[in-house]
Amino acid sequence: MDETRRCPWAKSEHEAAYHDEEWCRPCRDDKALFELLELEGFQAGLTWRLILERRQALNAAFAGFDPAVLANWGEAEIAAALAAPGVIKNRSKARCAVTNARAFLQVQEEWGSFADYLWHWVDGVPVDHRLERTEDMPAEDDLSRRVSADLKKRGFRFVGPVIVYSYLQGAGLINDHLVTCPWHDRVQEEMP
Repeated sequence: MDETRRCPWAKSEHEAAYHDEEWCRPCRDDKALFELLELEGFQAGLTWRLILERRQALNAAFAGFDPAVLANWGEAEIAAALAAPGVIKNRSKARCAVTNARAFLQVQEEWGSFADYLWHWVDGVPVDHRLERTEDMPAEDDLSRRVSADLKKRGFRFVGPVIVYSYLQGAGLINDHLVTCPWHDRVQEEMP
């Protein structure tokens, strides 16, 4: 692949790895989908680069973002996670991981898997915006607003339309690789 034509936002080593290996690639693994949802929530008000740099520390502090474990956490576990080195020191975001774990498990119980719930929003087929310029990428759209509203109704937090749009990109429900990026076509080939 020609890395010089990679989407221009992927500048750092962590961003480039995320861009090349995960971003816009269809994900149907519930554990990975939960981790991504929480990372997106932790990112609110910060940069994605910072989150990627602290991803390993966040995973270590938050039980590998295992929703079954986090759903049983109380204030003592949250405090211990916030004391860990390298984590985002935001009690509201840490509590959100616990709240979202509980809501996530409820969605799994209702739908069989969180992936089934999430992918129903696009009838199992990712949206390809066929973007030619980064400036054309929206911060949110009708899909992210609808998913956001439903997640909030189900008790999720830190799931506004902008966070959800980024989440849908990361989970591969939206392919926003620029058409000039070599990964655009590669992702398209992976789609069902």
